[in-house]
Amino acid sequence: MAISPILTDEQLTDVVGWFYARVRKDALLGPVFNDAVHDWDRHLHKLVAFWASVMNGAGRYHGSPTQAHAAHGDRIKPEMFDRWLTLWRETTSEVLPVPAAAAMQDRAARMAVALGRSLQRA
Repeated sequence: MAISPILTDEQLTDVVGWFYARVRKDALLGPVFNDAVHDWDRHLHKLVAFWASVMNGAGRYHGSPTQAHAAHGDRIKPEMFDRWLTLWRETTSEVLPVPAAAAMQDRAARMAVALGRSLQRA
């Protein structure tokens, strides 16, 4: 596997902000996310820390994405992962240089598979 490019906090903040603005407006994803997230500023800050940890090894994120999503597992359907990935690919491609976008898309795709499997078992 190729080494992922290091992303700045500014790049990660832009990607996360633009992406979740789209998610919140999306007909399929928006209702679930908007019901689940009560403090968007706090949530976006946590997601920037998550992606900094995933992409840069920053170690700033302390939590369990599987556990957080399991609380809403009854509302999360398999087609939602496809939609999430489509919006993620669009956003990362628009906001980031090609190598960084590709690296984030690869990580997101692998996470979606793993998260989907864990929610099916729950």
